[in-house]
Amino acid sequence: MNAAKLDDYRSPLLDRPKAVEADGLDAGVAAHYGDPMREQRLLEARQALVDLSNRGVVTVSGPDRRSWLHSITTQKLDDLQPAVSTESLVLSPHGHVEHDLHLIDDGETIWITVEPGTAEALVTWLRSMQFMLRVEVADRSADFAVLGDPSTEAVDMLAWVDPWPDLGPDTAAYCDVEPHPAFGRAWRELIVPRDELESVVGERALAGTWAAEALRVSQWRPRHLVDTDHRTIPHELDWLRTSLHLHKGCYRGQETVARVHNLGKPPRRLVFLHLDGSGHVLPDPGAELFAPANERAVGRLTSVARHHEEGPIALAVVKRNVPVEAVLRAGDVTAAQTPIVRA
Repeated sequence: MNAAKLDDYRSPLLDRPKAVEADGLDAGVAAHYGDPMREQRLLEARQALVDLSNRGVVTVSGPDRRSWLHSITTQKLDDLQPAVSTESLVLSPHGHVEHDLHLIDDGETIWITVEPGTAEALVTWLRSMQFMLRVEVADRSADFAVLGDPSTEAVDMLAWVDPWPDLGPDTAAYCDVEPHPAFGRAWRELIVPRDELESVVGERALAGTWAAEALRVSQWRPRHLVDTDHRTIPHELDWLRTSLHLHKGCYRGQETVARVHNLGKPPRRLVFLHLDGSGHVLPDPGAELFAPANERAVGRLTSVARHHEEGPIALAVVKRNVPVEAVLRAGDVTAAQTPIVRA
């Protein structure tokens, strides 16, 4: 394995009985271990771990680390306290999402986990923004691995706790649904030395990415590189609630964030879909969505999953003006929508 990258990565946990490797973004870890529905129930009971060891791990150390990341990302980080988890985005100059950062400070270093395959690009960009500041950026993906854990019990290791769906201190919600389906959600990422991955898992049950993704979709939790594309702005996915502080000062893309928030509505919106499960095959993520009397696509599926209680479900991004009561169609599969981001 390269000292900094995880090219052609294959997790040692794929050697566990019945493990089947995922593909696409989640390649290198298990999609399931023989029974995805049982694995979902184990996660809901907080009795299983998820192998996320293909995620990237980046560290930022030095006395200026908090103020520096505060100035270039969407979240207020200048007063981030040790052991407090938060989320921040890197936006393009036009406000489009480029990176999703899961951050926790251990008192000396900020640890960041990112989607598979993105650590190197993030490190390159961060170093280009370093200037004369007292910070050091490192890609630690080859040394540290990530495990998904739905437990809330105390652990003697670094753990990023997902704030979703709780609103930050100075942000906005674009979803009116109460209670939010993720209310009471427990999810964290354990950051462990890579050579201790198997020993940390020990005898605990494992669930694959199919199970974790089904629960994520049911809880309307957006995921970078899955529910985003090159045009995505945070408002479209109700992502301001955990990743963005509205009055913290200048950062790249802030003009777009402020303009959409203060003067208008996002051009697209996230919806939750119940898919017709009468067929054996579900449409793939990326499939175009059509509304009645529309010859042109009105959106696209972003995440597709089979939930152990709700059946076939999906997240999709559609044009803002699509009627909320419209039954959508992806190929031969119909989809009843529940609006997430208000029209």
